[in-house]
Order: sequence, then structure tokens, then C-alpha cells
Amino acid sequence: MNDAVYLDQAAIWSKDLTRMKARGPGDTENAMRQIEREYGVDYGFLWSLRYRRDRLRTISISVYESIRAAYRAECAAQMRKLENEIKRTEEIAGSDVNSVRSAKALLQQSVGKD
Repeated sequence: MNDAVYLDQAAIWSKDLTRMKARGPGDTENAMRQIEREYGVDYGFLWSLRYRRDRLRTISISVYESIRAAYRAECAAQMRKLENEIKRTEEIAGSDVNSVRSAKALLQQSVGKD
């Protein structure tokens, strides 16, 4: 693969990470700073991937791997949150509710992909 493919993938992970961390519209900068604090991925590079991707020509393997590791860790955290929400909803609404069954099926499907 060439550097452009790695940069494109890193940009996708970066945007997804930012979306997962953002609390709402206008919180992009705070989300990117939180990613830097939690995972050690440089804010400036995240910003460049998001807003100046066309100006980037290369990405170091260490930066690529740190973005990938951060993305995977955040996906795992989101899955744990989903499991917790399913349990809480099941306690309140019962296990026969369509939304609970659908969420469980989605969770099983995504676990099967790993």
C-alpha cells in the first residue's frame, strides 16, 4: 500500500474517533483534545487529518498505529457502553421488547465480526 491509503484510513479512524468523543455539534476541537489526552495522538495531526488531509503526504507507522489502537480501544469502550445500556433497558422494559432484542442482535453481530 502507498502512503495515501494509510493516510486515508487514518483520516477515517480520526473522524470516527472524534465523532465518538464529541458531545454534540461544535465540540470537535474538545473531542480531538480529549483524544490527545487519553490516547496520546497529537492534536495537530488529528486536526491536519480532518481539515488538511490533501496537504499530508506521509504518515509514520507509529502515528498510524497509535490512531488505530485508539480507534480500537474507543470502539471497545463504546461496545461496553452499549452492553450496559442494553442491560439497563432490559431491567426497565423487559427482555421481550423489540428494541432490546434488536440491540442484542446488533451486539451479537458486531461481536461476531471481531
